[in-house]
Amino acid sequence: MENQSNPKKLSIIIPAYNEGRTIHLILNKIKDVVLPEAVLKEIIVVNDCSTDETEATLLAYQFNNPEFVIHYYKHDINKGKGAAIHTGISKATGDFILIQDADLEYDPEEYTVLLKPMLGGHADVVYGSRFMGGKPHRILFFWHTIGNRFLTFLSNMFSNLNLTDMETCYKLFDAALLKSLSLHENRFGFEPEVTQKIARIPKIRIYEVGISYYGRTYEEGKKINWKDGFWAIWCIFKYGLLRL
Repeated sequence: MENQSNPKKLSIIIPAYNEGRTIHLILNKIKDVVLPEAVLKEIIVVNDCSTDETEATLLAYQFNNPEFVIHYYKHDINKGKGAAIHTGISKATGDFILIQDADLEYDPEEYTVLLKPMLGGHADVVYGSRFMGGKPHRILFFWHTIGNRFLTFLSNMFSNLNLTDMETCYKLFDAALLKSLSLHENRFGFEPEVTQKIARIPKIRIYEVGISYYGRTYEEGKKINWKDGFWAIWCIFKYGLLRL
């Protein structure tokens, strides 16, 4: 068991854009999670210039939950999810870094599942796959599923990995390793870029674990679209084939 006098810290980066309806709910879930082996939580919320009540809801949450420390940053202009993640990475002080969407599609109760290979000394990176294991998975869009699987297949071709879900939000990194990468993509291109770049690291140990997925519809606030899919293809070629 980890020496509790020198506990590890998990930095949880939450990129938020117009998530006023759910930001307080996901924070409640994160607050209630008990991490293994006395791992501490560092919560980093990056508001990507939301135009709804995201900031007001978050500030009210901070006021009503003073014991739950949240590090809050915001962009003066909308830069994209990847840019919000970059800001979060630069502010993180933990041993591990995890990406958490501000909606309710991914369950923080599964942090323990993601951390297990890392704390066991087996992994440097852990991906949470929506397409493996027996966890609940909301049935939604056929073509989105086909698109995700195609992007993962294409990414695997150039990275020589055998991931089942490259586009997953839940990616857990050794913090020093992630901070060592030069990342550029400001929108949803973060996923293929970071995957191609970590795959180049000599002797990198990448694991996948099955997670649940409570997907949402566009009416419920889903933002990614077909244009982002085409950009992801370009990013796979750019960082995989051209190795930029």
